[in-house]
Amino acid sequence: MGELDSQALLDRVLETAREITGARYAALGVLNEARTGLDQFLATGIDEETRRRISHLPRGRGVLGFLIEEPRPLRLRDVSEHPSSYGFPVGHPVMRSFLGVPVLIRGEVWGNLYLTDKASGEFSQGDEEAALILADWAAIAIENARLYQTSEHRRQELERTFRGLEATRDITIAIGSEISLERVLELIVKRGRALIDARSLVIMLREGDELVVAASAGHVDDARGVRVPVAGSTSGQVLERGRPERIIDVAARARIAPEDFGVRDPHTALLVPMVHRGRGLGVLAAFDRGRECDVFTDDDEQLLRTFAAGAATAVALAQSVQADRLHSSIAAADAERHRWARELHDETLQGLGALRVRLSSALRRGEAEKTDEAIREAVDQIEVEIANLRSIIADLRPPALDELGLSAAIQALIERHRDHSGFEIESELALPEPAHGGHRLEPALETTVYRLVQEALANAAKHARAHNVRVVVAESGDAMLVEVQDDGVGFTVDAETSGFGLVGMRERIALAGGTLSVVSDSRGTLVRACLPAGARQDASGPPVDRLGPDQAVS
Repeated sequence: MGELDSQALLDRVLETAREITGARYAALGVLNEARTGLDQFLATGIDEETRRRISHLPRGRGVLGFLIEEPRPLRLRDVSEHPSSYGFPVGHPVMRSFLGVPVLIRGEVWGNLYLTDKASGEFSQGDEEAALILADWAAIAIENARLYQTSEHRRQELERTFRGLEATRDITIAIGSEISLERVLELIVKRGRALIDARSLVIMLREGDELVVAASAGHVDDARGVRVPVAGSTSGQVLERGRPERIIDVAARARIAPEDFGVRDPHTALLVPMVHRGRGLGVLAAFDRGRECDVFTDDDEQLLRTFAAGAATAVALAQSVQADRLHSSIAAADAERHRWARELHDETLQGLGALRVRLSSALRRGEAEKTDEAIREAVDQIEVEIANLRSIIADLRPPALDELGLSAAIQALIERHRDHSGFEIESELALPEPAHGGHRLEPALETTVYRLVQEALANAAKHARAHNVRVVVAESGDAMLVEVQDDGVGFTVDAETSGFGLVGMRERIALAGGTLSVVSDSRGTLVRACLPAGARQDASGPPVDRLGPDQAVS
């Protein structure tokens, strides 16, 4: 029971806030009765020795006082740059990045949640969303702790609040880590079902005038993809009205049988809309509370309704990430098509056009000697254009990658650049050799590594005006390291649409689950990627470019 008191609960909120946002310090300021300053200040992340050196705890002045007067989210790159900055107490550690959000109970400001010194730099919009959700849950948890502190149901209700806090923490972590929509939905249905002890839970997302079953958990068949009209369905009515509905008798009330979207023999139900910034995203439909299929209570409705708000934010952000990735993929594919069209137009098409003009001119003159000369020149020109087409085909999908493996394909790519690009290339390829019995990497990984080296060398040839280039591709344990460094003029890394192919590079690396960094200045450019090595395949099996030629970077 000791962990269920208010102090332990607030400590848990602060630790969760640090975990979710990557903040070094987290604090909770409790307002005094007049709401003019801080009556209590709880902090985590500061060791005991530092705590003893601090002359006094913050009292609600400076930026903290600004948050009290203006209770809305505040994100700062450097807290000392804010006009209201008051400085730190003697002995207090210096802090830079700052995120503060209000904690509201029944519409009134109870305090503020403060987060400082994010490990990776500035706090993001995703961190702010996560902190707001956590602040809402902290308020609910605190209010429940107050309401049930002297009640015989104190332990049961606080445990339930903790389950809600943990469920929301998982959803919020999903927001911060930008995992896939499918994983977010799976997390929502599982945690939501456990939260209110439902026998089954289904999430339906809106697509136009229909609700589509997106995920389910419990005593329910997999019915993903089943569609329910918004008009004429109970779930659609809940979404349109934006209000939850509890159903005592599903068979009598539901306009569309839940069995149609996989729920087995339901008796009672709780339908809650998922709304994000005023837009209805979908519906959480819970069926049958507990083993006895009891009716859902007012508390269940409030708990699932609050959970649905956080879930809606997670779904909206996951959908946004999914849409951004699709947009990036389309943009990269369009840029790639433009590149090949330009090369075919500027080189092959122009060469064939000149060839046609020369042959036509020779035919019109009717001179045998001139005609023979034109034919010989035409043969030479055709050989040049055949070589150009072979080069383009090799760029689209190098035969060596399929037949001989990644190392041979990269070596061939390097040789072509040595012949045509005019710079020296130093290479270090520590890769298995399938021709000598070595294993093949997973096909998509081979393609990703090849495309990254290909694009980096193309950038060095087209933009860098480099004299020397160094290529490193090495497999080490479960990781694959790729580095391409040149001594060229560099470029502005933020200029993702300037023709350097960064969008396509990052999209391909992200899909492979790796990390990419690009550092460029007047001394040159370094492209570095680290990828999980993934599965192996037998050397006899040729790899397949799963992303297809349209996904290559430009």
